Amino acid sequence: MEHKERLKGLRATVEVLTMTATPIPRTLHMALLGLRDISSLATPPLDRRAIHTEVCHYDDRLIRQAILRELARDGQTFFVHNRVFNIESVADRVQRLVPEAKVAFAHGQMSAQQIESAMLRFVRGQVNVLVCTTIIESGLDIPTANTMIIQDADRLGLAELHQLRGRVGRYKHRAYCYLLLPERRPVSPTAARRLKAIEEFSDLGAGFQIAMRDLEIRGAGNILGAEQSGHIAAVGYELYCRLLEEAVGQLKGTPPPARREVHVELGIEAYLPKSYIPSERQRMEIYRRLAACAAASELKQLADALADAPAPPPPMVETLLDLAEIRLRAGAMGVESIIRVEPDLVFTVRDFHAVEGLFKDAPGTVRLPDARTAHWRMPPAYRQMPTLVNVLLNRLRRAGKDS
Repeated sequence: MEHKERLKGLRATVEVLTMTATPIPRTLHMALLGLRDISSLATPPLDRRAIHTEVCHYDDRLIRQAILRELARDGQTFFVHNRVFNIESVADRVQRLVPEAKVAFAHGQMSAQQIESAMLRFVRGQVNVLVCTTIIESGLDIPTANTMIIQDADRLGLAELHQLRGRVGRYKHRAYCYLLLPERRPVSPTAARRLKAIEEFSDLGAGFQIAMRDLEIRGAGNILGAEQSGHIAAVGYELYCRLLEEAVGQLKGTPPPARREVHVELGIEAYLPKSYIPSERQRMEIYRRLAACAAASELKQLADALADAPAPPPPMVETLLDLAEIRLRAGAMGVESIIRVEPDLVFTVRDFHAVEGLFKDAPGTVRLPDARTAHWRMPPAYRQMPTLVNVLLNRLRRAGKDS
């Protein structure tokens, strides 16, 4: 980071292109907010295959089988153990597990000549298994190395795990990556989320999704300071993002559109049931996206995304989307609230002239107790759910087109 800033300081107008498989949370967040441009390369090299990734408990039999399978196809294995003080004993243990293999070790505290010697022996195929620290995470391209075993994987960061995994699968053969859990200690909830993410996003070109999950887990950092991750505790993350987005829009001369919150209370079930989306995190993400929608087109994109789910959306989910569209369209017309008080729908508006089209030729009767309140009493057949929601939404759509 310091080197990039020093290069940019050489000239005020210098253009900087940063290439990375997994941008740090702060950099990714700045790109998502429009402070930096971002391009994503999603096309893998020809014949490249996704790396089979598996999170599992430490098991001597698993390690032996994985190494023997690689030996059977004349391949090589990385065994990552990121502790220098006992790496030699770990290498001896691997050698005892697989006496058929030739095992060597390498770490950053060795001399340059020792590291070079170990790596050359591995590259030339004189060594079958290299027990090493994370010094191998960048720059290595060894086509015959297609199995990686990472011990105590919970101690490593998400981006680091992705970089390490990228050292295998550099050729057309299927590659394997085993993330071993610790033998004698529990895994923290945050580490479990990291391991679940690296196992879930194992497809080719998954670096962007991994970076997004890293941003979600670690927070966006501080764009005005040195912190590359972490949450903005003073104001809260969502408010921080909104304030920053407004500031970016003002600097660009495009202030964000005004959001008018509309209180809608119709007494109808509208939510994401657990039976439809079991993951609590995914449900919260959909609720967040729903609240952030500023146009009907964005709602349609969200609805299309939900339609791709294995099961069709249940009625309460469709009602949830309809109510969100009602809020958007009513807010654009100057409506402040829509509350169902049987047998009427009570509207509170800023300017009645702006919503006259909503009540023009409306079924039933409309009363105006004052200049900012309207009581719409529909015929009895229209008051049943979901007919009432459909009628209200269609009236708002028509009134929006007429205006």
